[in-house]
Amino acid sequence: MTSRLSNTTPNPDITKAVNLLYKAAHSTGVPNATLELVHLRASQINGCSPCVDSGARAMRKSGETDERIFSVAAWRETPYYTDAERAAMALAEAATRLADRSDPVPDDVWDAAAKHFSEEELGAIVLWIATTNFFNRLNATTRTPAPQNW
Repeated sequence: MTSRLSNTTPNPDITKAVNLLYKAAHSTGVPNATLELVHLRASQINGCSPCVDSGARAMRKSGETDERIFSVAAWRETPYYTDAERAAMALAEAATRLADRSDPVPDDVWDAAAKHFSEEELGAIVLWIATTNFFNRLNATTRTPAPQNW
């Protein structure tokens, strides 16, 4: 796949804004592993190859097991995740697939996440889901491929 843009690096103002979103989402005490799982799951749903690639690599770098990385797409059928992580991934799926149902994020999905996370943490997770979807849409629109040389 060839990118539609020769320079996919955003201008400095966009980079600053994205860095602020990243900092906000990662500063509330939500475990980094949870945020990484949310990022990878949303990116899988959206078919964003650079985000799936970078997300899996970031998880491995932070010490995640292959079982947890490789089974994110089938998280419901595997024993590798905590109840809190499962609730966060369910929220990520619902918030990523907004058009799939009349009630995009049903109360049961929200309530399950609220059992494990404070309001501030939920806000951070929702922000991280939205940020991930933002990147997924940029990359899908511009056909940005996963890096070839790591």
